[in-house]
Amino acid sequence: MPYDLLLKGGTVILRGGPAKADVGVLSGRIVEIGRIDEKDAAEVIDCTGLAVLPGCIDTQVHFREPGMEHKEDLHTGSKAAVMGGITCVFEMPNTNPPTTTREAVEDKLARAKGRMFCDHAFFVGATEENAEELEELEKLPGVCGVKVFMGSSTGSLLVADDEGVREVLRHISRRAAFHCEDEERLEARKKFRQPGDPSTHPLWRDADTAYRATERLLRLAKEQGKRVHVLHVTTADELPLLMLAKDFATFEVTPHHLTLTDECYRELGTLCQMNPPVRGEEHRAALWHAINTGLVDVIGSDHAPHTLEEKAKPYPESPSGMVGVQTTLPIMLDHVNAGRLSLLRLVDLLCYGPARVYGIAGKGAIAPGYDADFTIVDTKAERTITNDWIASKPGWTPYDGKRVTGWPVMTIVRGQLVMREDEIVADTPAGRPARFVETLPRNAG
Repeated sequence: MPYDLLLKGGTVILRGGPAKADVGVLSGRIVEIGRIDEKDAAEVIDCTGLAVLPGCIDTQVHFREPGMEHKEDLHTGSKAAVMGGITCVFEMPNTNPPTTTREAVEDKLARAKGRMFCDHAFFVGATEENAEELEELEKLPGVCGVKVFMGSSTGSLLVADDEGVREVLRHISRRAAFHCEDEERLEARKKFRQPGDPSTHPLWRDADTAYRATERLLRLAKEQGKRVHVLHVTTADELPLLMLAKDFATFEVTPHHLTLTDECYRELGTLCQMNPPVRGEEHRAALWHAINTGLVDVIGSDHAPHTLEEKAKPYPESPSGMVGVQTTLPIMLDHVNAGRLSLLRLVDLLCYGPARVYGIAGKGAIAPGYDADFTIVDTKAERTITNDWIASKPGWTPYDGKRVTGWPVMTIVRGQLVMREDEIVADTPAGRPARFVETLPRNAG
């Protein structure tokens, strides 16, 4: 038969917009879009009444393996991803040991093989010690780029001063991702942390802490002629800087900074404690304006799990980070249904944007020749997010009990149906390393 798999009768989100069409898949790739006879396919999935999105990509997750597997591991994290409609993830380097060497990258790839349900890539962590090696490390198979912590967060990775950041930039050629909080200001403002009061977290890690780091990064990147990506932007203050740096800088926002405000500390306490913090309504409103004017490039979950026991420690001993890879799509689809953004803009942020920013080969769009990655959603389904639904190892979400409209009903990775109606249906995890345009193998001749 011409096709291994046929997606029949859905509303397919193409580059030019939604279209009623069928999609034919052969050997893990999209080969035809249009009207296709069911007789021509070995397997047919009826998508009537559903939206067929390109496979959604989460470019910032912390799956904690190796070293912190009690919080999460590559298997459970990938299970949570596909349960939430995510087909590919980029995993962060602040593990134990951190991913700062060739051996550490190869170890993660070996751990992922046969255990991850989604496709994946790993960031290399930058340190002042490995800066000269980054040119080689960023080009390894399965590596999505270099990650730099300018302010201390979870883990030991830190490049705090301008000369350290400059040295990292000198030795890279791909776009690098940065956690922008100014370490000097963080140290100076520790006095603002009130024991037992997580609502002082955004007072300690204030908007100027983020602004200063982002301003420094953009200045240094322009000086060095390098491309950078600013992770989890949270403030209105940073947006004008980023607007003026669009020729070399891209940036990400997260679902929780679009959904929650500093009122969350009253109800959720340390469960909404993260770095950079959830801030006031004026910052959230500015982020939404940036979404709808096209300034934002990517939405990433910044999935950073900790156990409930760890989060129950009194602030500031409580760790920063929240569970998020599984809830990104339901939360953002709910925003679509509330009229805050269009479905096309959401696809741009979760599919086209990640592929464009990082140069992912064969992903991010529904088009012939691309990987047959699909996130199939029921845009009108009304569901309630609960802790019981969460597949991530800690088993909690800050959105427990939240009613949403819009739900991922199927996740397909390279033509394999992995999740259907909240159940993993794949016999074995078959995720593979993602490929990147800048590091594709070249023929010697």
